[in-house]
Amino acid sequence: MFRLIEENLVRQNKAMMLLFFLLEEEFSRLMKNLPQGVSQIELSIQELMRQIGAERLSLRAKVAELAPGALRVRDLFLMMDDEMKANMESMLAMMDETEQKCGQQAGKNNELAMALFDQSKNLLDYMHNQIKPKNTSAYAASGRFAKAPSSARLLTGRL
Repeated sequence: MFRLIEENLVRQNKAMMLLFFLLEEEFSRLMKNLPQGVSQIELSIQELMRQIGAERLSLRAKVAELAPGALRVRDLFLMMDDEMKANMESMLAMMDETEQKCGQQAGKNNELAMALFDQSKNLLDYMHNQIKPKNTSAYAASGRFAKAPSSARLLTGRL
């Protein structure tokens, strides 16, 4: 049974490393302003996260099966020999380190995505304000808003 737990941890470690690489690729595509590419990577990330969640549920079930009441792999350390315990500890430490890196990278991706969103929104707001009619009090014969006559008519040649 310990072998199945070890295999599960190996799969989770590999999945976390893949997640980190996908997050780095997403950041790269955000920097290159490739929204289609970001969407494709995001779908892959979501599917990988689903699979990692399923692996974790499977691991918890195996741990509970081996030692009723145990919730974590660390709860099984007393049942393992020293070599197995050291191997499990190293895999758990590696997975924790990779999770931390993934969290940091996901934070960077989020900040960049939000900055790009704010930039695009501000640009659209600016462009909308530039094309929005300034005088909304009357329509001209053409169906467009009429321009208000300027107050300096003598200088423009009109009486």
